[in-house]
Amino acid sequence: MRIWIDADACPKVIKEILYRVAERTRIPLVLVANMRLQHPKSDYIDSVHVAAGADVADAYIIDNSEPGDLAITADIPLAAGMIEKGGFALNPRGELYTPDNVRRALSIRNMMDEMRGNGVITGGPPAFNHGDRQAFANQLDRFITKHLKGQQ
Repeated sequence: MRIWIDADACPKVIKEILYRVAERTRIPLVLVANMRLQHPKSDYIDSVHVAAGADVADAYIIDNSEPGDLAITADIPLAAGMIEKGGFALNPRGELYTPDNVRRALSIRNMMDEMRGNGVITGGPPAFNHGDRQAFANQLDRFITKHLKGQQ
């Protein structure tokens, strides 16, 4: 298993949690972004710099991931692509995507995009907070515990 981070928009506090998890569990962690990223020097942490452009990092993650890998992303099409490929996706706010809820999330996302395009909705999601960080850490811990048991 490998953990992929859609790192362009991932909150710093989430990356820091993931750095500690990679060291503790020895699960390889790959940050993918269209800018150079600094991260702790580690045998378990790497980064990939991709070209700028819409969905370039997402495409890289999907193309290079394997079934069983986990993507950390708020990007619903990337989450859907990971699930379609036999992987998993976890939102930085702690929502683990499943085949059922990712289809629902895609539908809502498409509807919201259309409403924003028509000027009906102009805001985005609420600010990231401590509760989101805690929900993410808890869900990640549950996921890794379950996944590591499955490998034994």
